[in-house]
Amino acid sequence: MGRLVLDSVSKSFGATQIVKNLSLDVADGEFVVIVGPSGCGKSTLLRIIAGLEEQSTGRVLIGDKDVSILPPSQRGIALVFQTYALYPHLTVEGNMTLGLKQAKTPKALIAERLAEAVRVLALAPYLKRKPGQLSGGQRQRVAIGRAIVRHPEAFLFDEPLSNLDASLRNQVRIEISDLHRRLNATMLYVTHDQIEAMTLADRIVVLDGGIVQQVGTPADLYRRPANTFVAGFIGTPKMNMFPGVMDKSGIVIEGAGVMPAGDGGGRAATVGVRPNGFEVVASPADGLAATLEAIEYLGSESFLRFRLANDAMLIVQEHPDHPWRVDQKVGLKLRPGSLHLFDTKDGRRLEFAGA
Repeated sequence: MGRLVLDSVSKSFGATQIVKNLSLDVADGEFVVIVGPSGCGKSTLLRIIAGLEEQSTGRVLIGDKDVSILPPSQRGIALVFQTYALYPHLTVEGNMTLGLKQAKTPKALIAERLAEAVRVLALAPYLKRKPGQLSGGQRQRVAIGRAIVRHPEAFLFDEPLSNLDASLRNQVRIEISDLHRRLNATMLYVTHDQIEAMTLADRIVVLDGGIVQQVGTPADLYRRPANTFVAGFIGTPKMNMFPGVMDKSGIVIEGAGVMPAGDGGGRAATVGVRPNGFEVVASPADGLAATLEAIEYLGSESFLRFRLANDAMLIVQEHPDHPWRVDQKVGLKLRPGSLHLFDTKDGRRLEFAGA
């Protein structure tokens, strides 16, 4: 397996720049997830690494070798597509070994690699079946197996779970995580689903508009988002964000009240608090006055939607057996260490005492 480096890579289609001067270093054996909204450039970036698109500027290095002008077949990578891209007339075995046969790999080596992939992915019962006889999850495992038998320098995954239903997504996600642990393989995984990113990645790259917004561990991105985009994209439900002013009394929210939070020196900022950052108390005078408008009961937790006096809406995470009722007026107190502040102009994170 190998290290994967993007060195100042850009990609333009005519006057439209999709990827903008992007650099990234993926260590040997690391699992890195690129996450972002549709159209942010993540799939284009993966296609550049695979050699299916040519970068406008910059270099791609795989295993410390510059592969920027090499065709896909010579880059030492294996790409798992969003659509399974299996040959319907071939069996599972035929699909998994076709590339090796075309490369005139010795039969004994093909058999050895096939056996290895079948064992890792538990595909032995399906070897003689054709894709039409498999479930979506089984077909995706075949597509992954086709990649494994090649023994690539790096695996590239292009939204491989997006065509699966919720239960299958969870199952295959676990299988991909187990696969990474067993193979200790270098993996670059593209998705728009931040839950996939948080559960799979050693590090996450948050991309927006072709620009890297932040790179870090899932915990880094959740606890210390670099800007309002990352704060709003990472975490479910999203972080609550609203305008406020930090002064000696705390956070003053125009038309809604004050949250005690320390002295911010009268600084205006975008205030961020995650749903688990509030404590609900019975007295509206004790904290930020709010009215409970709706309750989402999820079994292990509940999400409560509150309206403030200025009509702003907040989501608060609560224990499922909470005592609160719809239309009840309560107070919202800030839990210690739960406050995030961002610049009102450019959205970047602001550091402050107690951050």
